[in-house]
Amino acid sequence: MGISRQRGYVTPRGRKWYGYFRRTVNDPTTGEQKTVRAPVILGPRSQMKRSEAREALEREITKQNGRTGSADRVMNDGAVTFGWFVRNRFLPLKEAHWKEETSKVKKLLIQRDLIDPFDKIPLENFDKFTLQVHLNKLAQTKSRDRVLQMRAYLRDIFVEAVDQDFLSKDPARKVRVPTQLRETDKTTLSWEQLRKALSQLELRDRVLLELDMTNALRPSELFALRWKCFNQAESTMSMSETAYRGKMRPWGKTRKSLGVVHIPKKLTADLCRWKQQCPDPSPDAFIFPNNNGDFMDTSNYRKRVLHKLATDLGLPKLTFQVIRRTIATLAQKKGTVKDVQGVLRHSRAATTTDVYMQEIPKSVRATVDSINAELRKRSTSVRQRKANLPNETLTASQFGRGQSVLTPNDTKLERRVSASP
Repeated sequence: MGISRQRGYVTPRGRKWYGYFRRTVNDPTTGEQKTVRAPVILGPRSQMKRSEAREALEREITKQNGRTGSADRVMNDGAVTFGWFVRNRFLPLKEAHWKEETSKVKKLLIQRDLIDPFDKIPLENFDKFTLQVHLNKLAQTKSRDRVLQMRAYLRDIFVEAVDQDFLSKDPARKVRVPTQLRETDKTTLSWEQLRKALSQLELRDRVLLELDMTNALRPSELFALRWKCFNQAESTMSMSETAYRGKMRPWGKTRKSLGVVHIPKKLTADLCRWKQQCPDPSPDAFIFPNNNGDFMDTSNYRKRVLHKLATDLGLPKLTFQVIRRTIATLAQKKGTVKDVQGVLRHSRAATTTDVYMQEIPKSVRATVDSINAELRKRSTSVRQRKANLPNETLTASQFGRGQSVLTPNDTKLERRVSASP
């Protein structure tokens, strides 16, 4: 605890000295004046003694009372709101590390879930209770992943506010993820359902979806494929760019996303058939173009083809994400975890097993039956083997395995000996 002074006190926090004193500020929400406890960073503890920190605080109080300007920032003056800080101090630092499309999505989510409800609230007014209640409300209407994202952003925002000396204490440090969260979609299909979907399509769409299912391609990878990527002789497809939100990008989602993938022989033959029928088989033309010869829009194809298939066949859901999750799940019986990771081109096996692979109920039941069958096997203990011995003597091979050889007369003799006093 800091030492009280008539005009403030100093206290160590981490590696720095902090000073606290009371000052009058304007409340930006009401326009009225109010008295607040204002903290100020006095300097590092390694370079300043407590007495020097007190002197620094007295100089700071003199500055604040004598004029409005100050070389050192005094935090929590009531004018810095949550919305202002996020827009002007947090997002400019983060945007440099986000891709353009990612930045748009992240900024939209932060605006809807954090800035809109907290925009005009001063940073100094936040506490753990306020933030926890807000996160609990989000958990009632938003998905699990959305809530986890917002909790991460809240913590990043307030850590940055402390680092930039707008706050002396982080109110989001101990905010917990609510226990009751809405589960994310885990829909998977069966091999038969995938086959039915393919059987309903004409050549172009059937080849498109079969290629997507076989190699678990992301739609951004699938619709960016050009004929120059297809190597008929080697039965391979090389991916060097992706199509996303109307733009071609020379990179993929992860460092392992792009590269060369194997194409089965029969699918290679169907691709050759489609090449003979497609509008433009030139090397730079897209394999699956739209009516204008450009790459197809993922959302348009999902609504026009996949959703219609799901409705016609009575499928619970059919999207590119469902297809990738289904292939990852069903492929458990076709290869090892590392094999499936290679098919999905994930950088980490944990992403394959924890996010994409789902349990197969039939396989779980078979595992349970196998466990129970092992438990019900006859015991091989020596006592049980003796109880199951026939009246005749054991063979020489049994004797060689270390089993005792007992005749009927030996058994009677054992009984008389054990019954004697």
